Amino acid sequence: EDSFFDTFDTLTQVVAYTKSEQEFRDYFEKIHARFQELHRLYDIYNDYPGINNIKTINDNAGIQPVKVEKEIIDLILFGKEWYERTGGRVNIAMGSVLQIWHDYREEGQSEPENAKLPPLDILKEAAKHTDINQVIVDTENSTVYLADKQMRLDVGAVAKGFATEIVAREIMEEGLQSGIISAGGNIRVLGKPLDGVRERWGIGIQDPQQSIFADEQKLLDTVFVNNASVVSSGDYRRYYIVDGKRIHHLIDPDTLMPAEYYRAVTVVAGHSGIADFLSSTLFLLPYEKSRALAESLDGVEAIWVMQDGKVEATDGMKKIMKSNGATGAKSQ
Repeated sequence: EDSFFDTFDTLTQVVAYTKSEQEFRDYFEKIHARFQELHRLYDIYNDYPGINNIKTINDNAGIQPVKVEKEIIDLILFGKEWYERTGGRVNIAMGSVLQIWHDYREEGQSEPENAKLPPLDILKEAAKHTDINQVIVDTENSTVYLADKQMRLDVGAVAKGFATEIVAREIMEEGLQSGIISAGGNIRVLGKPLDGVRERWGIGIQDPQQSIFADEQKLLDTVFVNNASVVSSGDYRRYYIVDGKRIHHLIDPDTLMPAEYYRAVTVVAGHSGIADFLSSTLFLLPYEKSRALAESLDGVEAIWVMQDGKVEATDGMKKIMKSNGATGAKSQ
């Protein structure tokens, strides 16, 4: 196994069963290079020579359409489609609002004594520029145009999962049959373990009440999966403290404030982009609606960790949870 820390602001780890160390290194280098490429394409903060990326689209809002790679077109169409399918909780066109939160969070982290919440009137003004229908995608010419000059894309809720799925599928086509790509809370397992012992991968789910170091005691539970993705969204990942209260990065589009329904939500789905998008979506919905949405989608399972630490799970999820007797063993 090996890891890198230079893409999507997170540690990415790769575990694989290969015939030799050299074979692993070859796959690892390809995975790393592809993640770097997708990171540059999906970046909203930095420019790169010779590349039109999401930032380029934002910089040209209200000015002109920008010709982009297929990976960007696919990501934006995916974001629009799932926005429609899930009641519009996660909006890739909400960058104007999220940028304000980003700036206040950065300031609050670097100068904790001055940490404060963004004023609601500024957020409300920014929220006027978040109509996803103003994101115009021309698939024939491979361009994206933001029709509102003050609109900004922010693909933070989906880019990492979407990129992980692209990488996973490409590397399996190259021949990797068994492995795990873990990109900071976004885990995609490939095939099944080839250790001759287990039939399924066991993926630990972090307990939001505990610190960020996952060891056996600190895990909330373990789920057993093959060829699937496990993604968590929670209030413990990106946050700052204002007046002793943790202010996290998952913003409710109605209140424009951090959602307070749960400590964490974990989603299991076949596609990492879907799991990533849904973990945020379910986190931003009250429990009845959140659960109803999860149950309405084929091949999607979820776990909710309530504010008081109580755990709820879909019936399909319960079947693969260690706490309900599931294992990765052959004998099942």
